Amino acid sequence: MMKTVLVTGGAGYVGSHCCKAFAQAGWNVVVLDNLSRGWRDAVRWGPLIECDIRDEPRLRAALQAHQPDLVAHFAARAYVGESVADPALYYANNTAGTLALLEAMRATGGRHLLFSSTCASYGIPRTLPLDEAHPQTPINPYGWSKMIIERMLEDYGRAYGLASVSLRYFNAAGCDPDGEIGERHEPETHAIPLLIEAARVPDRPFTVFGNDFPTPDGSAIRDYVHVNDLASAHVHAGEMIVDRGGTHVFNLGTGVGTSVLELIGAVKRAAGTDPVVQFGPRREGDPPVLVASYAKAERELGWRPQRSQIDFIIETALRWRDGRVGR
Repeated sequence: MMKTVLVTGGAGYVGSHCCKAFAQAGWNVVVLDNLSRGWRDAVRWGPLIECDIRDEPRLRAALQAHQPDLVAHFAARAYVGESVADPALYYANNTAGTLALLEAMRATGGRHLLFSSTCASYGIPRTLPLDEAHPQTPINPYGWSKMIIERMLEDYGRAYGLASVSLRYFNAAGCDPDGEIGERHEPETHAIPLLIEAARVPDRPFTVFGNDFPTPDGSAIRDYVHVNDLASAHVHAGEMIVDRGGTHVFNLGTGVGTSVLELIGAVKRAAGTDPVVQFGPRREGDPPVLVASYAKAERELGWRPQRSQIDFIIETALRWRDGRVGR
């Protein structure tokens, strides 16, 4: 029988790509999203339930109606700067919202949760590459809001038998190679779409925050993983947790770092023009290098990144951007 996955935040960037991957793997997909930061036209692989995750009675009704084998939980606010300016929003939406979801699952017999977590829960790296045993010491409310959820999942597993997988993303990037869905944020804060815009629109310069890091070229280094690779990992993790149960945590990255200046060069190659660039000071709390170890995901999920070469990431992002503007 086909399994059903209920995807909270399935109208958003990573959530919508995961919906497509689940559908292609033979799952029935149901999306639950309040569309505050998602897009109705990104819901293409199953019905949409318009609902806020803090609305526990409506969550219960949705879970009761669809009886999902798995809940894949992406619904969250995800801007670091916004979390510093308005932490209440992040604890109310991300943390308390997840508590409402967990209680709705407990009331309706839900047993399996796949959680979209973040490398922001690690804080400043002490060792590299970062593995899952690295201490979690977040430096912003966004990271704390996600880390608290991970602890909640551990506790719900021990007390109530909830099975869960937390997937700690590094830098999600790129777009669906088929062009059906892509990356849209308002406001946009991710480096690759901002750089592409700076290459296409001269009066929208890209700001490099810091060129004096202790790295080979002075700019910060990050681990970019293609969103389709993330989606593949979610399918692997979803199938594992339904079959095996338990409480699990995995990093999702590539083990390869790309500096901001290298990223600028890659966008120039793909776009055929120089992005307009300006330099600013470092942002508080920005670590010089963030690179993942994905050895545990490879060992236990059989997952490794397949599409995360930086040129391919940028090619898919550029194609999505130009295709949307051209329509």
